[in-house]
Amino acid sequence: MPATSYRYLVNLPNVCGGKTIVEGTRVGVHDVVGLIVNGATVDEVLRSFPNLTRAQVYECLAYYEDHRAEVDALVAQQMAESL
Repeated sequence: MPATSYRYLVNLPNVCGGKTIVEGTRVGVHDVVGLIVNGATVDEVLRSFPNLTRAQVYECLAYYEDHRAEVDALVAQQMAESL
């Protein structure tokens, strides 16, 4: 399967531990997905992260579909740390 590129997402080794983030922010894909899997709507995500666009949120969801195991592990880790 060919590699998929994402317009708004990047991995920078020295930013947010190298996790995939929305370019120009410190918002991780797992931050967006964590809200969604816990029942938030896209509009609620946009209110939580007002610097994101709707397109960026949907691209986070597309990334999640392509990398579900990786993102699920990060969301689980984030949830465990918040307890």
